[in-house]
Amino acid sequence: MKAFTIDRYGKKNGRVSEVPAPEVGAYDVLVQVHATSVNLLDSKIRTGEFKLILPYSFPLILGNDLAGVVVSVGSAVSRFKPGDEVYARPPQERIGTFAELTAVHEDALALKPRNISMGEAASLPLVALTAWQVLVETAKLKKGQKVFIQAGSGGVGSIAIQLAKHLGAFVATSTSTSNVEWVKALGADVVIDYKKQNVESALQDYDIVLNSLGPDELEKSLSILKPGGQLISISGPPTPQFAQEKKLSWVLGLVMRVLSSSIRRKAHRKNVRYAFVFMHQSGVQLDEIAALVESGIIKPVIDRTFPFEATAEALSYVEQGRSKGKVVIKLV
Repeated sequence: MKAFTIDRYGKKNGRVSEVPAPEVGAYDVLVQVHATSVNLLDSKIRTGEFKLILPYSFPLILGNDLAGVVVSVGSAVSRFKPGDEVYARPPQERIGTFAELTAVHEDALALKPRNISMGEAASLPLVALTAWQVLVETAKLKKGQKVFIQAGSGGVGSIAIQLAKHLGAFVATSTSTSNVEWVKALGADVVIDYKKQNVESALQDYDIVLNSLGPDELEKSLSILKPGGQLISISGPPTPQFAQEKKLSWVLGLVMRVLSSSIRRKAHRKNVRYAFVFMHQSGVQLDEIAALVESGIIKPVIDRTFPFEATAEALSYVEQGRSKGKVVIKLV
């Protein structure tokens, strides 16, 4: 089968090549991939940014999202059958959706929302699960609370705005001048044009901040939050609790303790809780998200679609950081 693989870490590494079809375990579902999508995570994996906590071997097939059709199922699979249209974010240790076929544990899969295309479905899993796990699972967002979602025009931000509004929150976000009206249309109540305003001077007394940017924005977010608020980052730094949950070595746990010590200390002084979220796969949560999509509450946001042969170009485009929503790769 054809797949986009890397044989070493490096920004420009990767090519479409012929590789063996995946082995299918007892609890695996073999899926013909119709579409996948590109995330910044793919770029960070390619450059080796996560090699300490995600020790992949080479050659490595990239890709963290999929939508497609079930080809066959393992002997212990009970939830899916050949012909089912599905979507998923595979387990992080078994990525590889930039390929014609991929084997996914059934617990990571869900039936594709019936009212959207394969490309639209492929754009959702990683970013929608991230938004869900920040707002529902970690923050336990309640109706009437105020949430600030950084980078509202990005992949996670565009879905998080829609989900937060559905949950009854007052939503603020940030974006560039050209995208202000666009993110308002997604449901944001307040939009900060970061080229003209400082977020920390425009917003006060927020309950939750979803941080997806760098360390400067992370620290500035503390001044937005009220006492008892929550600063939840998907871009780091990771915490000792994260190391414990992932059963990482004591050395990595110590490294993460040091990396996050400053922001945890400053958050404690302001009576704010700091948490790091590294999205995990969940077919159960994707079922919940599919229901929201089918009811029209969450709408996929796609910037561009590339053919499979242009996967390297799609990665480069996402790395520029200017896409509105997601970038999709079509295989079928």
